[in-house]
Amino acid sequence: MIQKEDILQALREVRHPGRQDRDIVELGMVQDVEIAEKAVSVTLAFPKRRDPLAEYLIGSARAALIRHLPSDVASEVKTVVVEDDKPKKKGLDLGLEQLAEVRHIVGIASGKGGVGKSTVAVNLACALARLGYKVGLADADVYGPSVPVMTGTEGEVPEVEPGAEEGKELFLPLEKFGVKWMSIGYFADRGQALIWRGPMACSALKQMILQVKWGPLDFLLVDMPPGTGDIHISLVQEIPMEGAVIVTTPQTVALADVEKGANMFRNENVNRPIFGLVENMAWFTPEEHPDEKYYIFGKDGGAQMAAELGIELLGRIPLVQGIRESGDAGEPVALGSRPDGLAFVELAGRLAEKLG
Repeated sequence: MIQKEDILQALREVRHPGRQDRDIVELGMVQDVEIAEKAVSVTLAFPKRRDPLAEYLIGSARAALIRHLPSDVASEVKTVVVEDDKPKKKGLDLGLEQLAEVRHIVGIASGKGGVGKSTVAVNLACALARLGYKVGLADADVYGPSVPVMTGTEGEVPEVEPGAEEGKELFLPLEKFGVKWMSIGYFADRGQALIWRGPMACSALKQMILQVKWGPLDFLLVDMPPGTGDIHISLVQEIPMEGAVIVTTPQTVALADVEKGANMFRNENVNRPIFGLVENMAWFTPEEHPDEKYYIFGKDGGAQMAAELGIELLGRIPLVQGIRESGDAGEPVALGSRPDGLAFVELAGRLAEKLG
C-alpha cells in the first residue's frame, strides 16, 4: 500500500527556483496528503500573495506523482491559500529591514542586452542625486556588473559590519557623486567571469540588496540583468519593487524585445507597473555640432513602441561620444551640463514627479 512518506519522497524532487532551490516539502508547502485505494490527493499551500512560480510548481508536483505512482492510481494536486505566518518587523517581511527607510525601489530593465541599460541606470542615479534626492543603486546585473567601472570605484571593497542577526553581516555601500553604490563587481577580480547557475545568482542578488545598510533613501534603483528569467522573478518576489523603467534603443530588434519585458511586468503573477520607456541612443549628435541630429538607428521607434504598449515615453537620450568616454573614465555625464547630461537630469525629474 502507498505510504505518505512515499508521496513526500516523490515531492522532494520538486524544487523551488525562487527559494534557493529548496524542495517544496522542506519549504512546508505540502499541507496535506490524502491516500485512497486507487487515488492520491496532494494539497499545496501558497501564501496570500500569489507565487509567480505557482503554476510551474503545481505542474512539477503532478509530474512527480505520475512518475512514482503505479499507473492505475489516479493523482490530483490541489492548492490552498494561507496567511504568511512569518514574523514581521516594522511592517516588512523579516529580511527586509535594510529597506525600511527606502521610499521608492525602481527596477531599470531591458528586453535585451546592448541597449545601454546600465549607463542609463548609473546616470539616472547621479541625476536624481543632482536634483537633491537621496539615492542608492544596486547593481543586480550579476553576470555583467559594470557599475564599478562606470563610477570609478573599481578595485574598492565595501566595508562590513555585524548585523542584528548573528552570522548576518551588513555591507556598507560605497558613496560617490552623492549616490550609494553596491555591486557584485566589488567582490570579483577584474576580468573574472561570473559563471553561476540561476539559484546561486538569485542568492547573490538578494545579498547585494537585503544585506546592505542603505539607510534613508528617496530612491533605490536596481540595475536588473537584461531579458527575462529566474532572476527577474526572484527580484519581484523577494524585493518590494514598486515598478520598473524599461530601456531600449530605436532599432527594430531592440523594440521587439521591449514588448516581452513589458509583458513580464504586466503578467498577473508579477503585476508591477511600468513607469515609462527610455529611448537610449535616440539620435547621434557630434560634440562639435550639438544642434545636429542624425537618426542612425531609426527615428521615433521608442515613441511608437511606448504608444503601442500604452506606457509613457519618459525620456530620449542622445548618442554622444562623451557618454561612452565618461563612462569608461568613471565620470557619469549626468554630472555635467552638456545636452546628454541634461537629458538625464530631465529624465530624473520626470521619474521623480511621476512617483510623487
